[in-house]
This record gives sequence, C-alpha cells and structure tokens, in this order.
Amino acid sequence: MSIPAILLTLLALAAFSYYIGRKRSLAVASPVKRGGNDLHSLPGYYGHLVAIWCALPALLMLIVWTFAATPIITQMTLAHLPAEMQNQSSDQTSLLVNQIHNLAADGAGPETKPEMKLAAEEYTRLQSVSNLAKTVIVLALAVAGAFIGLRFIKPNTRARNQVEMVLQAAMIICASIAIMTTVGIVLSVLFESSRFFGQIPVTDFLFGTHWSPQIAIRADQVGGSGSFGAIPLFLGTLLISFIALLIAVPLGLMSAIYLSEYANPTVRAYVKPALEILAGVPTVVYGFFAALTVAPFIRDMGTTLGLSVASESALAAGMVMGVMIIPFMSSLSDDVINAVPQAMRDGSYGMGATKSETIKQVVLPAALPGIVGAFLLAASRAIGETMIVVMAAGLSANLTINPLEAVTTVTVQIVTLLTGDQEFDSVKTLAAFALGLTLFIVTLILNIIALHIVRKYREQYE
Repeated sequence: MSIPAILLTLLALAAFSYYIGRKRSLAVASPVKRGGNDLHSLPGYYGHLVAIWCALPALLMLIVWTFAATPIITQMTLAHLPAEMQNQSSDQTSLLVNQIHNLAADGAGPETKPEMKLAAEEYTRLQSVSNLAKTVIVLALAVAGAFIGLRFIKPNTRARNQVEMVLQAAMIICASIAIMTTVGIVLSVLFESSRFFGQIPVTDFLFGTHWSPQIAIRADQVGGSGSFGAIPLFLGTLLISFIALLIAVPLGLMSAIYLSEYANPTVRAYVKPALEILAGVPTVVYGFFAALTVAPFIRDMGTTLGLSVASESALAAGMVMGVMIIPFMSSLSDDVINAVPQAMRDGSYGMGATKSETIKQVVLPAALPGIVGAFLLAASRAIGETMIVVMAAGLSANLTINPLEAVTTVTVQIVTLLTGDQEFDSVKTLAAFALGLTLFIVTLILNIIALHIVRKYREQYE
C-alpha cells in the first residue's frame, strides 16, 4: 500500500476505535448512571484515548520506516554490486545510486549494463518487500494499540488527563518545529553569508556603490571581476517602498477611518469587501498592469511635460505596489479603530468634542499601536515584493533617487542570483545569502522599533 492509502486506513481505524472506546465506556458505567457520570471523564475522552493508542504508535512507526527504509535498501543494493563498483569515491557512489534509482523507476534499456540492471531489479524487489512489511507492521500496531487502549477503559482511568497530555505534547512539538525551522533558516543564511564575506570584505558589500555580480568562469575568459556594492540595491528598495507607502498609508488609513467612523452599515457592507478584493489579486497581475498600463502612461506624461522617463521606472512600480498594499493598511487599521472602546468616544462627546476632534484626539491615539503594526506589515510587504519590481522597475542596479529612472531591489537580485543552474561555491550565488541576511537584520530592527513604540503608547492608553 502507498503512504496515502496507509494514512487513510489509519484514519478509518482511529475513527472506529473512537466509536468502540466510547461505547465501551458507556457499557462500563453503572446501569443507574448510564450517562457515564461515575466515570472519571466523559465517554468521549475514553474514545479519544483508544483512538490515540490506535493511531499514535502506528504513525510513529510509519514515519521512522519511511525515512529509514531508502538508505537501508540502498546499502543492501550496493552490497550486491561487484567489488570494484563498491570501492569508489563518495561522488561516484552518489552518481551510481542515482542511476540505480532512475533505472528502478523508469526501467532498464537495451544498453544498460547487466550489473546495473541486476542492481535495479534488486532495489525494486527490496522496495516491494519493504512496502509490504511496512503496511503489515503499521496496521498490526494500529490494531494492537486499539486493543491496549480498550484495556484502559475503567472508571478510575483519568482519560481526560491523558488525552490533554498528548494534545499538549503535540502542540509543543508543532511549536518546536516552527522554532527550529526559523533557527535552521537563520543558521543556513549565516553560514552561507560567512562564506561570502570570507571572499568579499563587509565594507565593500555594505558601502560599495557599484553592483555587478557577473564574474569570469574561467581564468582565460574575458569577463567582469565582480562588484558587490549593495548600496544601489538598498537605495532602490527604499525608494520603491517609500513611494508605495506614500500611496498606501494615507489612502488605507483614511479609508479605514471613513469605514469605521462615518460610513453607514450598508456602504460598509459593500465597500470593505470590494477594497479587500485587491489583496487577493496575484502580484503577477499587478506586474502586468504596471508594465503595460502604468509605466507607458507615466512615460507619455513625462514626455508631454518634457521629462525623461525610463521605460521601467521606480515610480510605476511604487505606485502599483502602493495600490496592492492598501488592503493591508486599510483592513488592519479598520479592525484596530473598531476595537477602541465606545466609552472613550462617549466621554469625548460628553466633554463637547466634535466627531472629527474625537477621532483626532481620542480614537487615533488609542489605536496608534495597531496602526503602527499595520504600517509595518505594509512596509514588510513592500520590501519583500519581487514580481512587480521585475516587470515594472527592471533589473538595473542604478544608484539614483530619481523615481523616473530604472532601479532594482534586494529581493529581485536574490531571485536573479539563484535562478537557473548555479554553483553554491560561486561568490555570485553566495551574494544572495548576504543580501538575505542584510534584509533579515533590517526587518528585525524595524520590528524592535515597532515593539518599542507599541509598548510606549499601550502603557499610556490601557
């Protein structure tokens, strides 16, 4: 059986075990208290306990078997090869293993070597035996676990405590996986960045004004020596993000104030969903819109006014990106403003303040921590955007603050450096990790500043 089929079977067995365990707990209860009131826990907890005994050991076995089977089968297959094929370097052995796997999956051709054909047949046979054994053992563990769980159905069994303990352990494991994933990403970026900075000085990267990561592949090849000054990328990222936030923050905040304070329920019921539809539009659609509509319009307007506008400009990308992140700013700000207690508004009105004065002097200061959070989310969205910049602003790493010229961003260059078949020993490829580390540090600093602002004003208004 395949893994999905095994999982579906385990799910069915667990559901059946829950039903049997619940019925058994009701049968154990005294006839006078048929509802199970003399049991320590509700009948449903006993059903969950039996289901856990059924599914958990079998699922753990399935996970261990799935990850351990392939290396073991591969080693057993290699043991059947001739001695001269076994005594090879690690790279040659890895290539040999890949060939065996491909032959086992696609079948051997007429030009295949006899020993490779036999190895592929042996690998297929061992894999079939492993799958059969895995199915039998996992399902047998599930059935045995269900019978063991049924033995724990007694009036004094603390089923609720045990079920909650298992659920708590599962939640801790899930949280640990998320934390370890984050730690792994950070360590990976740090390791690869350290390799980059071992070849390129940190000062040249952070303060260099020329970005040209193209390097010669061979010693006799005419090519660039590589220039990794990231200032043009940082400046381009800040320029496009500034333009986007200049559009998104006022429009998003003003629309949130209108929807929460001035609009009647009928208008709000239609306008708010229509505004949030913008968040569901794919970024590639925004990119096409920026490249085919906004950029030509800006270029034609610039020509009319006697300005020189590039076909791909930071202004076009920033304007469309600003429209894209309006829903982030508007929706979050609207929720925060609505969360301000009505008593604060009533108190302001009681002191004789008008509606606009109440909004400016009471509602917005009280909602400021949430508005700052919405602003940072919009800023993070703008900094991390790639597709719109590629299609509307281009790939040119120009050192300029002119929004009418072509620029590029950090995220665009990361994608460019890692696109295609790349060697991770190359300085060009390692530069992507250095850019990612810099972006991570900048984002972390922004979050720390935001937390400081939020705590300062939250202490004042709570």
